[in-house]
Amino acid sequence: MCTTTANTGTITIASIVTVTSDGALSTGGVKDCASAVQIARLLQFGDSILPVGAFSFSGGIESAVQQGVVRDLASLREFVRTAVDQAASGDGIGLIAAHRAALALDVDRLSAIDQAMMNRKLSDETRAMSERLGKKLTQLASRVAPSPLITEWLAHILERRTPGTYAASLAVLFASVGLTEREAFVAHQYGVATTVLSAALRLMKVDHNDTQALLFEINSRCGDAYEHAAGARLEDMCGYAPMVEILAAVHAKAHVRLFMN
Repeated sequence: MCTTTANTGTITIASIVTVTSDGALSTGGVKDCASAVQIARLLQFGDSILPVGAFSFSGGIESAVQQGVVRDLASLREFVRTAVDQAASGDGIGLIAAHRAALALDVDRLSAIDQAMMNRKLSDETRAMSERLGKKLTQLASRVAPSPLITEWLAHILERRTPGTYAASLAVLFASVGLTEREAFVAHQYGVATTVLSAALRLMKVDHNDTQALLFEINSRCGDAYEHAAGARLEDMCGYAPMVEILAAVHAKAHVRLFMN
């Protein structure tokens, strides 16, 4: 039997033994059960409707639509690909480093990585989004899947000892509940894409079939993106997309806004 401790999210293996056709004992069901719990955790914490406030942000597409940079399905595809690529080469690398630091319970290293990710965010709106989502996620995690590491990380955020970026906080949560750095990276990239595509549904003439087709296409690139990010150094983090930064600056001065960035 495979159970999960309610207050920690830790998987506990009681006993599960089967007899194969040749009479040998097998515990293969343990792996299956643990894997099922991991999948459930990934679906829960990677869900685009996780109540951390992501729906309030557009990932920059509101300004892109208003300025005519994104005007149809083709330009939407290019915008989403750029956003996802920028995330993979920036926060994606930092997230993986943060996950490794979280597994080592090295909060000082985590804070340094967190600050390095914040330093690479140029616009005030982008910085505010990352901090707010990171704080909300950690507060949620402290209630849903509490652990000593999450408690300490939340204290660092509340005491302003670290920015508490979304990527770093996601890494802490995933490491705490036994999810891998690859799963954390995929959830992060998925979140970037769904934030933009969900906003696009409210801002331009596209339907759910269009956005789901784009999401399916974008998701197929996650494997290669992870392999590249996993082999990179923290110093390799970058996110050169000047048009995105210009649009963020324009959005900050816009008179009418549906989203916070």
